[in-house]
Amino acid sequence: MSGDDETQEQTIADDLVVTKYKMGAEIANQALKTVVEAAKAGVSVLSLCEKGDAFIVTETGKIFKREKEMKKGIAFPTCVSVNNCVCHFSPLKSDPEVVLKDGDLVKVDLGVHVDGFISNVAHSFIVGVTKDNPLTGRKADVIKAAHLCAEAALRLVKPGNQNTQVTEAWNKIAKSFKCSPIEGMLSHQLKQHIIDGEKTIIQNPSDQQKKDHEKAEFEVHEVYAVDVLVSTGEGKAKDGGQRTTVYKRDPNKVYGLKMKTSRTFFSEMERRFDTMPFTLRAFEDEAKARLGVVECAKHELVQPFTVLQEKEGEFVAQFKFTVLLMANGPLRITNSLFEPELYKSEHEVEDPELKVKCAFVFVFLF
Repeated sequence: MSGDDETQEQTIADDLVVTKYKMGAEIANQALKTVVEAAKAGVSVLSLCEKGDAFIVTETGKIFKREKEMKKGIAFPTCVSVNNCVCHFSPLKSDPEVVLKDGDLVKVDLGVHVDGFISNVAHSFIVGVTKDNPLTGRKADVIKAAHLCAEAALRLVKPGNQNTQVTEAWNKIAKSFKCSPIEGMLSHQLKQHIIDGEKTIIQNPSDQQKKDHEKAEFEVHEVYAVDVLVSTGEGKAKDGGQRTTVYKRDPNKVYGLKMKTSRTFFSEMERRFDTMPFTLRAFEDEAKARLGVVECAKHELVQPFTVLQEKEGEFVAQFKFTVLLMANGPLRITNSLFEPELYKSEHEVEDPELKVKCAFVFVFLF
């Protein structure tokens, strides 16, 4: 076999690759359901993150057992971000405890990979809401807006369409609900072992981001993690000052680490996670991991997933799904747990063309 053959990119043109994506997606869907069902008032965010990660590790350990060299497991550690916290909140045991309460807007975000083929999913819901007492007001507005943005994207992320079409649709839908997509957030193309592929969809770009962001056309046999984050506020996400706990290896960076603790940490990280995002919580000695990551981050051997926040008093909703652009049409492999009867908004999509797409979504899904 030639070197070219060995490094040839594997795509969903191969049935086995599709199978691996689907197997990872099934585990991601079940992990999400497990975490959401456990997310009750009085439950700690830490326990939910641990539950999601443990489920993924256990279930991926049951598949492809004969393939001893195949890596599989967490592609994105379970994050549970509440209310105005936008994303990436996955606390350590040593962090202050965060406990859910009725009325909290909770976002659960996680990912699974099988042989490097990644399936990501995220869902938003309100703690304690029931069909007998559906939610109204701004929290309902932002959840419905984010959900409809995700479902419209399912119709727009298809071969021949442009990424800018999705960005424009998101802005229009969010505006209809008097909400804003989080500025500059990206949805990425997925490839084997790569969670942040080169083609992206940008949310609510600033003027400078519009100039800098590369326009792209969706093509057959591509895979995308479509990630929607919408706010009741201005959509400006900033570092909230909380400890970063999720990182990923930057394979393009090289540096000779000076500290033994850093070298030990880096070696374990490469062995266990390769280029996948990971949480410091996954290391047996959390204190040494917290110390070891510092030098790695300083010299950019790892990239941080900063805990972002909107303004206090605002609410952020997130929905994410993974879609395979098959030859016979887009195939969504990670599910939505959205229950429309739980959320009542006085607003609706105003754009006539998008209204048709969203109406079709409801007929199709429900």
